[in-house]
Amino acid sequence: MDVKAPRPLAVVTGASSGIGLQLARCAIQHGYDLVVAADMPLDDAVGELRGLDGAAKIDPVQADLASQEGVEELLKAVDGRRIDALMANAGHGLGGAFLDQDFNDVQHVIDTNITGTIYLLQRVARLMKMNNAGRILVTGSIAGFQPGAFQAVYNGTKAFIDSFVAALRNEIKDTKVTLSCLMPGVTDTDFFERAGMLDTKVGASDSKMDPADVAEIGFKAMLKGEADVVAGLKNKLTVAMSKVMPSQVVAQQHRKMAEPGSADKK
Repeated sequence: MDVKAPRPLAVVTGASSGIGLQLARCAIQHGYDLVVAADMPLDDAVGELRGLDGAAKIDPVQADLASQEGVEELLKAVDGRRIDALMANAGHGLGGAFLDQDFNDVQHVIDTNITGTIYLLQRVARLMKMNNAGRILVTGSIAGFQPGAFQAVYNGTKAFIDSFVAALRNEIKDTKVTLSCLMPGVTDTDFFERAGMLDTKVGASDSKMDPADVAEIGFKAMLKGEADVVAGLKNKLTVAMSKVMPSQVVAQQHRKMAEPGSADKK
C-alpha cells in the first residue's frame, strides 16, 4: 500500500486579510497545510483558502499575537508538527501625532510588531535549528528606513524588525534555516483604516500595491532563501533615497504623506 508523504506545514500570522491572507494563498498553492492566525475572525479567509485546495488541512487560530499567551495559543494549534515555513506577518499601524495617542494603543502596536513577533521567531527558529531545516519570512517594511512623522511608533517598530531580522539571519547563517525579510511599501489593505489614517495623503492614495503581488514577491524570496526583498521598483527607489538623505528631510517628506488631514492638501 502506498503511503503518501505528509504535506509540509506553513504557519502564517496576520492571515485574516491583506498580505497575510495572500501569503497563505501562496502556501496552499504550493502544497502546504496551514495554521493561520490573526486577532480578527478568520472564517472568510479560511473559506477562501479551502476553496483553493480542499485536501489541505487548515487550522485557524484567533488570538492576540501581541502577547506571549497568544503566541502559545498559536503554537498549541501546531500540535507538535514540524513547521516547514513560518510567515510572521502580523502587525498593526497607528497614525496621528505621538503626543495625542493613547499609550495603551502605542503599547499594543509595539507588543504586536515587536514583542509577539520576536517571541514567535525565537520559539519556532529554535525548533528549526534543532531540525537544521526550515524557512522563515518576516514582514518588515520600507517604513523602517524612514523617520515616520505622524506614524512614529509604527515606523520605529519596523526599523527594529528590519534590523533584528538581519542580525538573526547572521546568527543562524551556518544552519540550513533561511530567514528572509519582506519590506513592502504602501499596499492596498485595511492597514490604513485600522491605523486611523484614511484622511491622510498616503491612506487615500490610489497607487497602492496589490497585496497579492507583494505576497508573491515575498514568498518567492523565502523559497530562494533571499535575505532582504523590497517589493516594487518605486519602493526600492524610496529606500535608496532614505538612506542618503538627512533624517529630518525624510521625516518632513513623511509628514506630508501621513499628517492627519493631508488627503485634502495638494
